[in-house]
Amino acid sequence: MMAFCALRKALPCRPENPFSSRCFVEILWVSLALVFLLPMPSDACDEPPKFESMRPQVLNTTYRPGDRVEYECRPGFQPMVPALPTSSVCQDDNTWSPLQEACRRKACSNLPDPLNGQVSYPNGDTLFGSKAQFTCNTGFYIIGAETVYCQVSGNVMAWSEPSPLCEKILCKPPGEIPNGKYTNSHKDVFEYNEVVTYSCLSSTGPDEFSLVGESSLFCIGKDEWSSDPPECKVVKCPYPVVPNGEIVSGFGSKFYYKAEVVFKCNAGFTLHGRDTIVCGANSTWEPEMPQCIKDSKPTDPPATPGPSHPGSVMSLIINGAEFFHLAFIYSSPFFIFLFGL
Repeated sequence: MMAFCALRKALPCRPENPFSSRCFVEILWVSLALVFLLPMPSDACDEPPKFESMRPQVLNTTYRPGDRVEYECRPGFQPMVPALPTSSVCQDDNTWSPLQEACRRKACSNLPDPLNGQVSYPNGDTLFGSKAQFTCNTGFYIIGAETVYCQVSGNVMAWSEPSPLCEKILCKPPGEIPNGKYTNSHKDVFEYNEVVTYSCLSSTGPDEFSLVGESSLFCIGKDEWSSDPPECKVVKCPYPVVPNGEIVSGFGSKFYYKAEVVFKCNAGFTLHGRDTIVCGANSTWEPEMPQCIKDSKPTDPPATPGPSHPGSVMSLIINGAEFFHLAFIYSSPFFIFLFGL
């Protein structure tokens, strides 16, 4: 529009002489401007439609009405049976003729179950892109890939990894511990779920050894035991004393690992904390020692005045004259006397 206005100003045309040379030149310029400035409908199709299973055999930069695109199956796919159309044409309205997927996935071969194990297919098939998962029976562990995928290998379909193996679970001997021993310590290999039991040796000192940790260990995986070996050590807690309290159970002269003591407080005292404590692995009582706190005396509420009661009046009258007058009023718990003459 701006170009048109500019042309109008540059080349004024007289209406009374429309066929003059200047007017003709103006019309020519305006026509050319409209050709270049106004949008023109495209006479070409967009890129060919895309499909998951197939691709164009040849890609061009432009597509005119009447151009045809031939499709081929992508790697990992093959033509459907019966065959479906595999070409699309650029139409006069600059759209592509309808076309649907004409290829299907290829399949990998079924895999055999490994010895002492199984294979499963989570996708329910062995088609291109699917996966297979391997598991071993109880007491066996897997060597190799647990999951493999169906993929293209050159011109054929193949699984991404070789099938794994299932080997028997065995454990090396568990660790030895100072001042202790375990059963079957003469063996070099232990089978799956086999158990060893630890115990402590006799102490040569005044205090016995305590076994701290799990006494029984199980072979649960390749060279893997259910827990770390325990310890054999002297665990001795100090004599428990709670001021203003007493022991009600767990009496003894020595308190070794896991010894349990129960307390109660003397009359007039209240227990704060747990009443039961246990001798822990670090020779300390767990939880912390309780305390017996003296009960606070209840404070008497302030006395409230009792209800007032009517009083009595006594008068001594002689010869018609009041000679002596006595009045008293009492209010529980006190008496108030008033005298008058």
